[in-house]
Amino acid sequence: MPRLDPGPSLPLPYFKLDKDGAHAPTLVRDPDTEEVDRVASTSSIAKTLPPPPELSKKTGLPLTKAEKKALKDATTGPKWFDLPAPSGADLPRLAREVDAMRLRNALDPKRFYRKEDTKAGPLPKYFAIGHILTTPSPFGGPSRDDLPRAARKRTIVDELMEDDEARTYAKRKFNELQSVRGERGRATWKKKRDLRARKW
Repeated sequence: MPRLDPGPSLPLPYFKLDKDGAHAPTLVRDPDTEEVDRVASTSSIAKTLPPPPELSKKTGLPLTKAEKKALKDATTGPKWFDLPAPSGADLPRLAREVDAMRLRNALDPKRFYRKEDTKAGPLPKYFAIGHILTTPSPFGGPSRDDLPRAARKRTIVDELMEDDEARTYAKRKFNELQSVRGERGRATWKKKRDLRARKW
């Protein structure tokens, strides 16, 4: 015969019995303990208690001071959106990316950028390079402003190397500078010495 289902109106049982009822009953819940826990969690005492210590993932023990400092220095914290500090292995690649972004005003003569803050040093301690997400057009397809998949590269430097307009402009400006430096660089000291020499 199937067991009767009294519905959710009855309170939860205190004891749980086996199906055959041969073993001793097991205590399931204690209403007094539950009430004490509920009051303690909502009281002001529980709010003033310190949080439990963080445990190490490797050992399972509480973190040491050095591990806590390393975790703290890994990001800027939740107030600054946990901006990461890049690892030492990625620094050379990221330095090239940042240099390319700082020299972007030399690639397009018709675009103005604000002056960079050079006091910050070669690389800031916390930073991240984002990716431009594709924006759908109002009609559902991909936008015309998005780069095609073939034109997308892994780094900013690779994209600049593939840009024909930027390469031709950079090459022309380089040749102009080389010609000016070559004209005034060769035998300049000799010309200045001849001008200073006495004429009698």
